[in-house]
Amino acid sequence: MTQLAFVIDLKRCIGCDTCVVGCKVEHRLPDGAFRLQVFDAERAPTPRRPQGGHPVASQNWLPTMCHHCSDAPCADVCPTTALWRRDEDGLIVLDKDKCVGCQRCGEACPYDALSFDAHTGTADKCTACDHRRDEGPACATVCPTGAIHFGDLHDTDSNVHRLLATHEHRRLNESSQAQSNIYYLAP
Repeated sequence: MTQLAFVIDLKRCIGCDTCVVGCKVEHRLPDGAFRLQVFDAERAPTPRRPQGGHPVASQNWLPTMCHHCSDAPCADVCPTTALWRRDEDGLIVLDKDKCVGCQRCGEACPYDALSFDAHTGTADKCTACDHRRDEGPACATVCPTGAIHFGDLHDTDSNVHRLLATHEHRRLNESSQAQSNIYYLAP
């Protein structure tokens, strides 16, 4: 069974927001709308000062989008089944035609990864650029440092499988039991 996932190398992320801009351009998102955000180490949306001091200062960044969870709370609470986990690749899919805009999904998401589009009256989220299956998600394609990787966790030839097999990694908020499919390589 295929399980598509993101692997993000936190050592390589420089907080440049190129992935955010690439996502906004790819999906023609309006001002103030985001499917992907980059936070600092304290999950603040605006940059803070580096931690530590000379000669050992550090600044860490945390790109995050929909985690396409294996046990997605957003899909569990959706009253219209507008959100569901697709069997063929494990992605969490949103059918905006079924969405009634109740925002329960956003409240249930342990990653605050869903937004509400006031113009359409529906939820909005990362699609892993499903329409770009051959090229890969825009965020991974435009990342100038190669920090974002996307592929099948179960394919032993995939880059994400190799990275997870050879690097220490973690998932955010594992206590939620959502089983995130974004893995972060340790900085």
